[in-house]
Amino acid sequence: MQSISGKVKRIKQAKDEALAEIDQYRMQRDLQFRRTQSKMMGFQGDLLEEIEAQTPEKMKDLRENYHKHTESQLAQVLNMVCDVNPEIHTNYRTTN
Repeated sequence: MQSISGKVKRIKQAKDEALAEIDQYRMQRDLQFRRTQSKMMGFQGDLLEEIEAQTPEKMKDLRENYHKHTESQLAQVLNMVCDVNPEIHTNYRTTN
């Protein structure tokens, strides 16, 4: 039978071993997290670079389309506004 002081020593030793295992596990998980995070940040960085490279080209296309279609769209809007066909509304009732 072990003495009480022997049991206390064994409990302290077990506690220290458990803390060491916890620290080791924590470091492994932290390292794994950092690797995953760096992969994701690299992936996002690549996407960001691709988007930044495509943006000027898309802006150029939008400007060209704007200038190409502005006149025709403006003419169409003016025709719709200026072409007045006075009609009596179908819900209008004359009182006699």
